[in-house]
Amino acid sequence: MALYDQTILGVLELDEGLSPDSPCLAPREGSLLNPATFGVQIITEMVEGALPDVVIRGESSLQEACVLAAKRLVERGADVISADCGFLIRHQAAISAAVDKPVVTSSLLLLPALLRQLDPGKKLAVITADSRHCTEDLLGVENEQDRMRVVIGGIEGGEYIRNALARPYVRTELEQIEHEVGACIARLRSNHPEIAIILFECTGFACVASALRKKTNLPIYDISAVCRLTLASIDAPLSI
Repeated sequence: MALYDQTILGVLELDEGLSPDSPCLAPREGSLLNPATFGVQIITEMVEGALPDVVIRGESSLQEACVLAAKRLVERGADVISADCGFLIRHQAAISAAVDKPVVTSSLLLLPALLRQLDPGKKLAVITADSRHCTEDLLGVENEQDRMRVVIGGIEGGEYIRNALARPYVRTELEQIEHEVGACIARLRSNHPEIAIILFECTGFACVASALRKKTNLPIYDISAVCRLTLASIDAPLSI
């Protein structure tokens, strides 16, 4: 059922080295790129030079390419701009300054607000594709006491990240993603039983969020949460 049927979500895509007819291009249920996730039209623009490893490392040279791709999305009619990798939050400010549309590059934008939901004695876990590159500047948390309530875990070294960095990209089975992300959550909860909310940085984890909510019995936020919030703010006719 379409809720925002005249709204267009524009997504900045990575260069994953895929041919147009690759089966890896078919978006999974719950994916940012699946129109059924939000009930809107999805359009995409590839960010030139945005190889997955380059984006994860945080090459500053990508900023101009991100801005140009976002402008192309707006020219094509996008009402909201998002990105298919949470690490593109590094270019949030530049993209926002360049286009006159709401820009939500990453679920990490939610982090400060989510901390305010919690009892001061509780913690929030950020689950990322690679914790080595999920650096302080991406979290948006300046208060030292709040920062102590954020724990970060990643699945670097696993099959998912190896496949994501392969050229061309290799699609990882859902069961494997759920296993790797679930194991990371379990490790963090063992060390930090105060964890009360989970935030997925990686957009690829959205497709297993529902299953892991049931297994962990915890609120799990991902890129779809911030996109839904932003899409709901757009004044478009509803189809009920």
